Amino acid sequence: YQFGAFCPLFRAHGQYPYREVWNIAPAGHPCYNSIVYYTKLRYNMMPYIYSLAGMTYFNDYTIMRPLVMDFTADANVNNIGDQFMFGSALMVAPVYEYGARSREVYFPASCGWYDFYSGKYVDGGQKLTVDAPYERIPLYVCEGAIVPYGPDMQYSDEKPASEITLYVYTGKDGAFTLYEDEGVNYNYEKGQYATIPFAYNDAEGTLVIGDRTGDFPGMLKERTFNVVKVSKDRPQPFDLKAKGTTVKYDGKAQTVKSKLRSSPATSLGALQPVPGREIFPVPISSFLGAERCLPRCQELPYF
Repeated sequence: YQFGAFCPLFRAHGQYPYREVWNIAPAGHPCYNSIVYYTKLRYNMMPYIYSLAGMTYFNDYTIMRPLVMDFTADANVNNIGDQFMFGSALMVAPVYEYGARSREVYFPASCGWYDFYSGKYVDGGQKLTVDAPYERIPLYVCEGAIVPYGPDMQYSDEKPASEITLYVYTGKDGAFTLYEDEGVNYNYEKGQYATIPFAYNDAEGTLVIGDRTGDFPGMLKERTFNVVKVSKDRPQPFDLKAKGTTVKYDGKAQTVKSKLRSSPATSLGALQPVPGREIFPVPISSFLGAERCLPRCQELPYF
């Protein structure tokens, strides 16, 4: 389940032994806890995974990626066969040795990394021995990553992602495009889908949520983004309930500004629109692979 949660296709099936979690281990057992955690996380990652699937169709993208695909300038990754990227954001380091509770992980040199579970920062360009407890697979997020997470669900179309928790891992510029369609047919081949671009400018500390483009039957016209920032001096573990900056989104572009605070407990303050900013070009990792200009948009207070 730990490894499967970070594969393009994740399923556990078979008749015997039975595959229900309660038939594998009793509630409260570390095995049970791990299965539940990664099954829930897989559903939380659906906005991210479905967007990657869209990129695969439109851009011939590869979801499960050997490190050499994304870090070609770093010769140290050339012969690493036991770590991989799941999309552009997540580096997975499975444990292959029976009974092991730690393993060596190489952190590519072109960026810094954040521990997914603690939010702690790790410098790139080094090999470290990291903890690999029974219940957790080593998992890291690269600087500049923007990762959308949806609600807890029991099945993939149980509820729309009306609130998305958007994690922004600072330290480098980053971009991501959220892709959505009906999810039950091939109408996306006829142009019935929508995208929302995100672009983070690290020097300015701004996240631009761009104009939504496209449409499809049943599309959410409005939704909420809970923007959660992770930085070197403000570590934030993954938590779907983490308090971030609330952005009410209706398809029109908005800008969220980031300001480092001495204390993570500082109030985020109320959100009120303020005058917009001028047009500026932002490279978006979009399905068309084009550089877009994000239009004049609302600015929101700090996140």
